[in-house]
Amino acid sequence: MSTRFLRYFFEPRSIAVIGASEKTHSMGGLVIGNLTESQFPGTIWAVNPKGYASVHGRTCVRHVADLPEVPDLAVICSPVDTVPPLIEQLGRVGVRAAMVLSGGAYLDDAGRDGGSIRERMLAAARRSGIRVLGPECMGMIVPGRRLNASYASQPIKRGRVAYLGQSGMLGNAMIDWAAGRGIGFSHLVTLGDSVDVMLPDLIDYINQYSPCQAMLLHLERIHDAQHFMTALRDTSRNRLVLAIKSGRTPQSDLAAVAPTPGVANRDVIIDAALSRAGVVRVDDSDALFDALETLTRMKPLRGDRLAIVANGLGPALLAIDKLISAGGRLADFTAETREALTVGEFDLSLPGRNPVDLGGHATPERFVEALEIVAADANTDAVLVVHAPTRLAPSRTTAQALVANRRRFKRNLLTSWMGLEEALSARHECNLAGIPTYISPEKAIKAFMHMVDYQRVQALLQETPPSLPFTTTPDIRTRCHRLIEEAKAGDRDRLTHQETAEVLAAYGIPAAPSRYINTPEEGADAAAQLDGRMALKVVHDHNCVPFRYRSHPHKLSAGLLQDLESPEQVADGIRRLGDKVREKFPESRIHEYCLQSMQRGKHSMQLCAGITRDATFGPVIVFGIGGYKVNVLADRHVALPPLNMTLADELIQRTHAARLIHEHSRDPERDIDRLCQLLVKLSQMASDLPELRGLELNPLLLNRDGLVAVDFAMDLGRPARHAIMPYPEELREWVTLNDGMPVEIRPIRGEDAPLITSFHAQLSEESIRYRYFHNKADLTQRDLSRLAQINYDRQMAFIAEHQRDDGSKEMLGVVRVWNDPDNIRTEFSIIIRDDLHGHGLGRLLMEKMIRYCRGLGTLEMIGKIMIDNGPMRALMKQLGFTCRYNMEEQVVDAALRLNEPTSDWQRHRLENPRV
Repeated sequence: MSTRFLRYFFEPRSIAVIGASEKTHSMGGLVIGNLTESQFPGTIWAVNPKGYASVHGRTCVRHVADLPEVPDLAVICSPVDTVPPLIEQLGRVGVRAAMVLSGGAYLDDAGRDGGSIRERMLAAARRSGIRVLGPECMGMIVPGRRLNASYASQPIKRGRVAYLGQSGMLGNAMIDWAAGRGIGFSHLVTLGDSVDVMLPDLIDYINQYSPCQAMLLHLERIHDAQHFMTALRDTSRNRLVLAIKSGRTPQSDLAAVAPTPGVANRDVIIDAALSRAGVVRVDDSDALFDALETLTRMKPLRGDRLAIVANGLGPALLAIDKLISAGGRLADFTAETREALTVGEFDLSLPGRNPVDLGGHATPERFVEALEIVAADANTDAVLVVHAPTRLAPSRTTAQALVANRRRFKRNLLTSWMGLEEALSARHECNLAGIPTYISPEKAIKAFMHMVDYQRVQALLQETPPSLPFTTTPDIRTRCHRLIEEAKAGDRDRLTHQETAEVLAAYGIPAAPSRYINTPEEGADAAAQLDGRMALKVVHDHNCVPFRYRSHPHKLSAGLLQDLESPEQVADGIRRLGDKVREKFPESRIHEYCLQSMQRGKHSMQLCAGITRDATFGPVIVFGIGGYKVNVLADRHVALPPLNMTLADELIQRTHAARLIHEHSRDPERDIDRLCQLLVKLSQMASDLPELRGLELNPLLLNRDGLVAVDFAMDLGRPARHAIMPYPEELREWVTLNDGMPVEIRPIRGEDAPLITSFHAQLSEESIRYRYFHNKADLTQRDLSRLAQINYDRQMAFIAEHQRDDGSKEMLGVVRVWNDPDNIRTEFSIIIRDDLHGHGLGRLLMEKMIRYCRGLGTLEMIGKIMIDNGPMRALMKQLGFTCRYNMEEQVVDAALRLNEPTSDWQRHRLENPRV
């Protein structure tokens, strides 16, 4: 996974097409034809063992070794069973990039040597380091460089949209759809069934080197969730990213990924991942271009309130139905707007109300006047025009009037020109003017909601959350790891009920008081100490597994008895439950019996929360309605950890449970806050305990006294890899400055935004100039989110924090690095509070960061220093940096070799950053 040698795919100077001929329907011939038609400025060769002198006017040789020089890119169109030795030959002669357009259904069938074609292709690529895109890819199209190395059915125009997909045929369809809408591409690539170059590699490369405005993604399979999420999160901070994912249902998901416990349809996890990455997901290919058109042509929304202006109530009501069902809101006009619409020269069926129905006799002038009033309303975020053609107001004439007066409208404008023949010219006028236009009101609403969704996911991406309610300590983690090690030593892959209760207590999660017993006599003694009715559960191997549900959970066979009233009933219950387990599950070991007082009353709501593990995305937080009688399909929503209070609240608000709390709770804000704290603790648990495979709290009771977990289960597995790298607690350390001040140096986290704001306010203009190379008086919300919320697998920031006498904390300094996707170079910056210069803090921070980057295997640390920043230049020399004056930028370039390269490619990359 890297951008190594990807430049040779996107910017080749010479191309060899292997398997090219002039036969009709020859894939190699199509590729050479497309290269010629696109006027590729470099050299093109054909390779064919039949010994043609030329193919489509291009020099042809029999073998790769016969090429007059080493091509930058090889395009392989020969039968797929010949591909592994071809990759071997290409790598041996020094080719750096190969695209495999051929494919077949038997790529994974074992050959005579025991390896499949796919395995032999990858092995051959790894021996030489050549990068391979494919097999079954459509090819590479970069119109700006006149490169069309594909079998695409038609040329594409140049644009600022990059399309990356995993299906060649869908890529061909995208080209045709885009041509029909006048959309051009900066890049168009399909990966097919790629064995080497993966989608995140291409995302990283385009994000680094392309000026594209938007990125369209077609997803089928996700191989490396952490790389995928990091690449997406980096990209969506810089440009619009839209995604369409096939395999939304279990029937259409061909990835053969194991089901995720507690999640009926894995597609909800894809939704959560894309939303967390700031990506807008669309349902179908048509909606992809609708959303692209809307999001690239409209200004950012302030909210989700839509006003509708139409010349008929029927179409307007269709739009309202779609809006409300999609989760949008109808704008509630101010009194001034209602009055202006009522007293004006409008004959309205709903005076002063939204939707504004101007009637079938409305002229283009009336449309413009009404739009000007509605678009000035403070409660309106966007306006949709719905128009059906009439004699008084032909579609094209009305569209021309809107275009001519669009500067008078203070809000985003969407249009829907209903009809086909006459409406076509109106849509054409709006397209030319850059006004989003749609064939139906429903399509317009869908596109508007994509924009609402984009604003939501971008807000979450840039959110600076409130302080965490809970942080773990080494002691908490040690206690829990001890329990896990004891279970593993006992050859168990799950914790008992009592052990799980200890883990919950360590993390401050309240659980119902329980007494754990092993014999009828112990049960009778424990029951004598409880008042009221009791519940008894047998804990054995089969029923202490999370997310395992029974058809009849309250039957004796489920291991639970309720409403026991006396010690004798408890003792008898232990005998009955034990006999039933030994009868139905003879191989299942009984660990203990759990006795609790019945948890009833207090208007309790039954919820479910926990942690599960997905085969692709790793740990996942789940939340929803709970109780043993609730089917798993009812209300289960998910989010990727790590969570903060804002992300936890966003998860809760998506559930039916949140609506019930808002409807019935005496204090909804308090109850939602309690649940957010619980989910943040579960998220921390998932980060601290990598061997935790699943944890289910069900039922989790919420009432006026708080939260209490009544039943729970926890199982174990191999250490998990998170899709989003969690907070690295292990990197915290305490140091002492030269003046004796104790300081904690730790990684930054999203909740540190207030600390950053206060720290920045105490810096002098000179310190700010040294850090940002210009005066930056205030930090915007976007600045804060970028500084506080980082991808720990690509970036790191260590802050120095001191605790004052009153218990509050202050930030003293920060050092940051930004790694390139291949971990070759990392660029640093450092800033120290002015009153702490000379105390040794800068050196401490730099030394910690150098140790950290060296441990990651980063090859070189670089940075830029202003010429007049003498103290920093002196520190760099003390730390062993090489400093050189950069005449072009008029700064000092500092560089420190951290590790030695282990390959020729790494050495080459150090000399040429884009290779």
